[in-house]
Amino acid sequence: MVQFEIHNATPHARIVQKAVDSLEKGGSIIYPTDTLYGVGCSIYKKSTIDRLYKIKGKSKFSPMSIICNSIQQISEYAHVSNSAFRILKRCLPGPFTIVLEARHGIAKLMLSRQKEVGVRIPDNPVCQMLVESLGHPILNTSLDLYHGGYTPEDEVLTQKFMDFADIMLDAGPLDDPAESTVVKIRHDEVEIIREGKGDLDLLYY
Repeated sequence: MVQFEIHNATPHARIVQKAVDSLEKGGSIIYPTDTLYGVGCSIYKKSTIDRLYKIKGKSKFSPMSIICNSIQQISEYAHVSNSAFRILKRCLPGPFTIVLEARHGIAKLMLSRQKEVGVRIPDNPVCQMLVESLGHPILNTSLDLYHGGYTPEDEVLTQKFMDFADIMLDAGPLDDPAESTVVKIRHDEVEIIREGKGDLDLLYY
């Protein structure tokens, strides 16, 4: 793994491009978000996605999220009703993962058997530059770096991802690292799946 130091607020475009080049070739990267570090790859590189699932130990019935750079881009991969749009507008960019009904073909694209997809727009310039330069979303799963209290299982998983990744964009310890809040919007009903970072009032007002 090649490691590059990067500034969260003002990332250097040349360093971001090195990560994008790796993603385009089917590589995987570790990068900062507004919650925890992410491990990700292009949503169009199925062999890399398959390896990510295997390392994470995730079932194909429990898909990972994708990182987008706009609500418009989200709407290319998920159905966004008027009600969902208003919630997305209030919550994103921010520390929320929003689970929406997936558009046709996304399950096959992400090797998933689900008909839903979790979408994120992190409030983090590194993430936004990555997706903008790549031109499409990044499949994402979280990695809790620089944070104490690991279980032995966490340590093993972290090392597996470190060995798996081709490039790490290292911004050092993140401010207030914590998981995103996961929210499902189905038939315009809001269901909180996991409470994490983020103001829950934004979901309702």
